[in-house]
Amino acid sequence: MKTLIYQEIEGNSKSFFKLAGSLLLLLIFGLSAAYYMEHNGHIVTGMNNQIVWGLPHVFALFLIVSASGALNIASIASVFGKTPYKPLAPLSALLAIALLIGGLMILVLDLGRPDRLIVAMTNFNFKSIFAWNIILYNGFILIVAIYLWTMMERQYNHYTKSAGMVAFIWRLILTTGTGSIFGFLVAREAYDAAIMAPMFIVMSFSFGLAIYILVLYSCYHYTNRLISKDILYRLRNLLGVFVGAVLLLVSIFHLTNLYAAEHSGVESFILNGSFYAFLFWVMQVFLGSVVPLIFFYHPTFRQSIKHTLVGAGLVILGGLTQLYVIIIGGQAYPLELFPEYEVTSSFYDGEIASYWPSLPEMLLGFAGMALAGLIVLFGIKLLKFLPMQLSNDILENHAAKPSESIEEK
Repeated sequence: MKTLIYQEIEGNSKSFFKLAGSLLLLLIFGLSAAYYMEHNGHIVTGMNNQIVWGLPHVFALFLIVSASGALNIASIASVFGKTPYKPLAPLSALLAIALLIGGLMILVLDLGRPDRLIVAMTNFNFKSIFAWNIILYNGFILIVAIYLWTMMERQYNHYTKSAGMVAFIWRLILTTGTGSIFGFLVAREAYDAAIMAPMFIVMSFSFGLAIYILVLYSCYHYTNRLISKDILYRLRNLLGVFVGAVLLLVSIFHLTNLYAAEHSGVESFILNGSFYAFLFWVMQVFLGSVVPLIFFYHPTFRQSIKHTLVGAGLVILGGLTQLYVIIIGGQAYPLELFPEYEVTSSFYDGEIASYWPSLPEMLLGFAGMALAGLIVLFGIKLLKFLPMQLSNDILENHAAKPSESIEEK
């Protein structure tokens, strides 16, 4: 009877070193871009006095939010007792830590004065959601690391469920805190909504699972290991539910704002006749939500691994676009300083702000993704995160006897 055997990947091929070298080169370019922006100031970026959170923040929040969602598979296995998912849990935890570290690297290097982070870490203002997030982010890495340790160390396996429950609750709080950053910003009409927090939670489920599917498939496909199509299809169906839930919450958010007369201006700006309207309707809604749902559930495409992977990639593209519309679009719309009055001044009050990302900003954003990729790549090379194969009979046997220890090679 077949059992699960966890084993590192060899990582000795030319393809491995090419991938590692490409990611490392991208990371170096990103760090160089951060130094360039730090040395010359934000004048060399597309940011200005109106838009102070640029493209790096889009990448940073995407990775941070996705980190919470990437832990979904481990939570399903440990917290909800779905034993067929247990072989997938170690990679889930590793990916969650990697994505969060990549996102935090971008966030810190985009501060303008990264050294001032020490002040934020030693002087807490507990009325600030940003101060709370420092605790939440660092706590997430520590808790997931302990959770991962209980999964991979046999003698501590009986603590896995408890550690998984703590990690599950903590990541919900973390994503709620991230969404609340925008929900509490009453000065920006595009934010200022209680639904931001639950919307970010569901967004995390969607983005993180999409990344996980692509990483899982790549790990097995490019190392010539066997993985059952049924596993990918099961994950795909779950991803479809999350994509639909995000689309529903986004619809509720905008319909609610359209109903409130005070938000009619910003809703018209986001949904009609601007560049952000194109991003919203074409990139976020159509390509990032509708097309993936068709790929996931239409009989013509649902039995195709290729369309599952393309759909997951489109979900990631749609997620980046969604955060771009929220973060950049929300800042581009002018502040309502004096309601019912037209405001003009030499400081661009009352005007739509313009923004175009610069090359250094793009490089810094991609560097965060590269760092996350390197952590995962060398993680699966150095430690036993992946089963040698994930066939249906192995998973059924593992599900039938969940109390047995996992055999290692």
